[in-house]
Amino acid sequence: MSVAVINSFKSEWLKKRRTAAFWLVIIGGFFIPAIMFAGAFVNIDSTVKAVNTPGFWNSYHRNCWQFMAVFLLPVGVIMSTSLITQLEYRNNTWKQLHTTPQTYPLIFFTKLSVIITMMLQFFIFFNIGVYLSGILPSIISAKIPFPKQPYPWQFLWQYNEAYFVDCLPMIALQYLVSLKYKNFLVAIGIGLGILLASLFAVQWKYGYVFPYTYCILHFLGKDGIENTYFTSLTIHYFALAYFILFTIASYFLYITKKEKG
Repeated sequence: MSVAVINSFKSEWLKKRRTAAFWLVIIGGFFIPAIMFAGAFVNIDSTVKAVNTPGFWNSYHRNCWQFMAVFLLPVGVIMSTSLITQLEYRNNTWKQLHTTPQTYPLIFFTKLSVIITMMLQFFIFFNIGVYLSGILPSIISAKIPFPKQPYPWQFLWQYNEAYFVDCLPMIALQYLVSLKYKNFLVAIGIGLGILLASLFAVQWKYGYVFPYTYCILHFLGKDGIENTYFTSLTIHYFALAYFILFTIASYFLYITKKEKG
């Protein structure tokens, strides 16, 4: 990796410090685990029964993802991507950025890589929060035993990997919309509108054509494509295809846009 790429990434990464997107990643990552942690003490008998089951961690992770995958994660992606992409619009610094010794492709892909890295950061915070919320009740209260099931690292890695891939088309499309429109509310409104349409499309046989449905479909266990032409594919392939398509589209939109400021 060249020095220019590293310096460009550092510059973009520093911009997001102490911004709303920065706090959104931290708060969003620990929000559901904090609720699950507090809920463990509301009904201790149910908590004890759940902890003693052989598949505690699997079901516990699924319960945490139930709230995250359906609504909070897509909304978080829409908000954070729009906030990071439009930092220059809000601060009126696009022209200053373009006077720096950076090429347009470098600026474009650096911003996108910062957003993707932030999503990785969010997943790390979320999983740390889930693990801590699962073991801390047994440390705090003597009534709650320590989980008997060993932590299923490999299973949870695959679980998170699938959700991360399913987030990519949302990131790419929201990146495109946020580059297109200067108004933050317009970008957010379009993202939330597509998400709302996707929530209705989940039950449709061809719901997988909506790029914001993949996290929900994966949670529901509908990874396979029920279509004669795509019997060997899964929604994750569609997620990657949409990500590449939207990234290419947003790149050409950014490069060919006459007024970039």
